[in-house]
Amino acid sequence: MKIRDAKVTDIEAIHGLITEYAEMDRMLFRSISNMYEDVRSFVVAEVDTQIVGCCALKVIWEDLGEIQSLAVKKDFFGRGLGRALVDGCVERARNLGLEKLFTLTLEPGFFEKNGFLRVDRGTLPMKVWSDCARCPKQDQCDEVSMIRVL
Repeated sequence: MKIRDAKVTDIEAIHGLITEYAEMDRMLFRSISNMYEDVRSFVVAEVDTQIVGCCALKVIWEDLGEIQSLAVKKDFFGRGLGRALVDGCVERARNLGLEKLFTLTLEPGFFEKNGFLRVDRGTLPMKVWSDCARCPKQDQCDEVSMIRVL
């Protein structure tokens, strides 16, 4: 397994992973054009030249970033890929000088194991909620807000 920065040639595979989870209502859909625009925010997990996982770091403010679009192919669950992908984004965040990371997740147990703590969503800055405008669940959000201090 190799964790590396995404390339434009990885976008189709990343889009497929995210779409699969979005169809199960586990994350937001992302357009292929949006993914090309954001390719530099993604890290991928590669096994035998196959993209089997992805995760993105979005910079929100001078001290705050968001972990987004964490997805691992089901056949590769339990191999530490999710942790490795989050660690890749944490390393990027530290290199950028970010002090905190947050995520909005339906898998709080996973993120707790990776150093995140649950927080009241009202404690996050308003800028965090920009993606919520395009979410079909915005009025009945079931995601858990979590933060990790770096």
